[in-house]
Amino acid sequence: MTERTPLLHYRLSTSVNESELRSPPAGHTVEQRPASPRRKSTPHRQPQKLSTFFGVVIPTLLSMFSVVVFLRLGFVVGQCGLYQAIAMFLVAYFIISMTVLSVCAISTNGALDAGGAYYMISRALGPEFGGSIGIMFFLANVCGSALYVLGLVEAIVATFGVPEDGATVSSSYQVLPSGYWWSLLYGTGVALLCLLVCLVGAHIYAKATFLIFLVVMFVLGTIFISFFAVRPRTIPLPGPAVPGPVANGTGPGPPGFANFTGFKLDTLLGNLPAHYTVDYTTGTMMTFATVFAVMFNGCTGIMAGSNMSGRWGGTLKNPSYSIPRGTITAVIFTFIIYNLLSLLVACSCDRTLLQRDYSFLRDINVWNPFVTIGVYSSTLSAAMSNLIGASRILYALARDDLFGKVLSPAKRTSHSGNPWVSVLISWFLVQLVLFSGKLNTIASIVTIFFLLVYAAVDLACLALEWASAPNFRPTFRYFTWHTCVLGIVGCAIMMFLINAIYASASIAFMLLLLLLIHYLSPTSSWGYISQALIFHQVRKYLLMLDVRKDHVKFWRPQVLLMVSNPRSSVGLITFINDIKKSGLYVLGHVQLGDLNTLPSDPLQSQYDSWLSLVDHLNIKAFVNLTLADSVRHGVQHLLFISGLGGMRPNTLVLGFYDGCLPEDKLIGPLLSTSRSTDPASPSEDPEEQPSLFHFASLRGSSDRKDSGEIGDGKVLGPQEYVAVIADAMKMLKNVALARYFNHFDRAQALSPPAGKGAVYVDVWPVNLLRPDSSSYVDTCSLFLLQLACILNMVRAWRKARLRLFLCVEAGRSLRGSEEKLGQLLKELRIKANVYTVPWDEQVALHWQRQGESGRKRPPFLDGDKEEERRAAEEEEEENEDDYVNSFPSNATRLSDEYLSAVNKLILEQARPPPAVRFLYLPRPPADTRRYTTYLRQLDLLTQDLGPTLLIHGVTPVITTDL
Repeated sequence: MTERTPLLHYRLSTSVNESELRSPPAGHTVEQRPASPRRKSTPHRQPQKLSTFFGVVIPTLLSMFSVVVFLRLGFVVGQCGLYQAIAMFLVAYFIISMTVLSVCAISTNGALDAGGAYYMISRALGPEFGGSIGIMFFLANVCGSALYVLGLVEAIVATFGVPEDGATVSSSYQVLPSGYWWSLLYGTGVALLCLLVCLVGAHIYAKATFLIFLVVMFVLGTIFISFFAVRPRTIPLPGPAVPGPVANGTGPGPPGFANFTGFKLDTLLGNLPAHYTVDYTTGTMMTFATVFAVMFNGCTGIMAGSNMSGRWGGTLKNPSYSIPRGTITAVIFTFIIYNLLSLLVACSCDRTLLQRDYSFLRDINVWNPFVTIGVYSSTLSAAMSNLIGASRILYALARDDLFGKVLSPAKRTSHSGNPWVSVLISWFLVQLVLFSGKLNTIASIVTIFFLLVYAAVDLACLALEWASAPNFRPTFRYFTWHTCVLGIVGCAIMMFLINAIYASASIAFMLLLLLLIHYLSPTSSWGYISQALIFHQVRKYLLMLDVRKDHVKFWRPQVLLMVSNPRSSVGLITFINDIKKSGLYVLGHVQLGDLNTLPSDPLQSQYDSWLSLVDHLNIKAFVNLTLADSVRHGVQHLLFISGLGGMRPNTLVLGFYDGCLPEDKLIGPLLSTSRSTDPASPSEDPEEQPSLFHFASLRGSSDRKDSGEIGDGKVLGPQEYVAVIADAMKMLKNVALARYFNHFDRAQALSPPAGKGAVYVDVWPVNLLRPDSSSYVDTCSLFLLQLACILNMVRAWRKARLRLFLCVEAGRSLRGSEEKLGQLLKELRIKANVYTVPWDEQVALHWQRQGESGRKRPPFLDGDKEEERRAAEEEEEENEDDYVNSFPSNATRLSDEYLSAVNKLILEQARPPPAVRFLYLPRPPADTRRYTTYLRQLDLLTQDLGPTLLIHGVTPVITTDL
């Protein structure tokens, strides 16, 4: 049996209720010496399961029948009249009915734990929203407990207190002194009684709920009977006498007295319209909103059934069956009772009695102590219920570690699992609220808190419904997203009608808590509804993103950056993040291997390190890894499959192929704030293998690859490297080769040199390997200008100045060329300084090389293959047209002297040196045998230039159209 138990032990939450704290988890055995039969049977004793009536209906009714039904129902009818009173109940019950539907839906989608609304919201919306609403729900229960204590104190003073303001004592048992401080003392005593029960015998109170329920129902029965059985009478009013006519016009009454008229049409007609007056307990003028705030406290408590899964250790036999039926039954029952009582009160009590005596139900009862017992039992029960609920919510918040060490003391529990520290904190806050003094004073705050919580529950259900998650399939299906929206709107409207200032402050406080949890709390394992909603919306909009509607006006770079080892590529990764201009940015990596020979996919374990790198560098990028038999095939895979729909990379960025030794940038101060929080993370050397990143160590000096290498650290030959470039251009992808970015630091690059006040970005929009080509407006040249302009638009690079170098030969109009290029820049809205650079000497070296080509075979690098020599000889036989229009003929006709001279020219013009250079990247030769020569020419051209991008554009990206 112990082997099958873990399969049957199903819980949606990771929390532990009190019964679990007292017994070992299912499926675990503990080696102990033989125990007595009594001890042996203790761990297997299960808490008693509660039915729908005892587990949901009774707690919900006790939470809703308290202060309002006994002490404030006459106040509502007397101030608002019967018409508005019924309208109030309709509005209030419409709001809670929408929320009840959401509660039933969420509670029947999985097991609940302690915390009620907090547990629902946090597990549905995530820790940020759940934690902030949890605090609001905790405060709502604290203020609710204080409200019920003040209601009990008001009932005690009305029964046993000596009247203030010199009024005469009407009975011998009115012996208690009254006043603000005396009421505070009585309230403190009641709160201490609640504290004692919560600390010592919360389970006793849970067992006594049925007895309290019987008392409350019996008292309600006597109230209904009294309306028919008691004869009309005159009732003395509390407080000073107010002479004058009775408010509803039924005739003058003696000073300080009001009438219970019995059922009379005149009384009913007088109580139909509203007549707002000053509340005699607070001295404030009443309005619809303030009366609604008091009345709504009789409609809260709908979470009592869902709280039964873990509050006092009791659980429901069938939560998915009991919670919907029990909660809806209790709501319908209370709605009927409230409206019937309102009608009976309006027909039999004059308005003065309703407005001046909130305890009139005691005076018209068949036996006065019945109502007194009902008030005491219901208010005391509700006060303890709210105090226990507040402590359990606080305990759940502390156990989830949403606020770190701030709430850590609230985790402490007794041996029986009672969170006594949470109880003490909750009681202390209740005591603070008692200083407000009057029930009606805090009614608005309590109502706003509960409305905010109910709106959040509706929002949680709405988010789950809109996310269309397959695992959201509650057994209760009588809800739609329309009911959720109606509940949210209703709660929001009533919050601001009651008190706009309190409502705004509550929402602001909730948002502040949300931000605090977002930045301070650790990542939870509950799941985030935001991720489901984002997925749902992204999928919808990706389907709407039609590649057939692409236009050059809205082009943006979407970059695939190939990275072999991020340790040496931090500078390049951060730079490309600046140049993407809100476009797609993908970090690609190729690992060599064959899945047929491996037991599992080796890439799955690497994603966490790559994603941690993205978070650490604070870049907006995706990660795409692939397994292939060669780097070239791997890059092809990524170019084919990266992205989705209309979001696919259009630009490939590679590190340059040279002999620069890489340097590890993920060691040292850079990671001082990015250590892993997982103590189990493997780490061989704490200095060279940070636990946050598990990338391979860098290669040694014997390997010949740049820090921007694209494989997984194995040998990548020059032939394959150039083939990757050619493949990308065949796929109509723009290509950029990044050189000397292994030591690039943006902060240092953007710092002006000593004595200089500007940072420069240099652009050379001419094919320097084709000096005979003087076109500056081809697609590739415009692509260079576009990328340089995009970089200049980034906030960090806005102070950098673009320098555009125009290479001209003698005999051509320097001023005309400069004006032509300036006009083009003006049309393209690109702000740059144009510099004309004479390069006659460099061109002369080029043509000198062409003249010697017929007499002397061009020099080749050491190690060049014999077929390359034969290819060069064949190339010399090509006609002039081939030479002008194709790169292959030009590739072998460039001398080292010419390339070195052009490299020197670029260096001489860079005063002061730029932060980065953009150079024209020619196409690779069509003949694959000349790839090595092509790569060597690029190497000579960019020697010692600093951070440089060699760029080749294949698609138009700039337009002058509006």
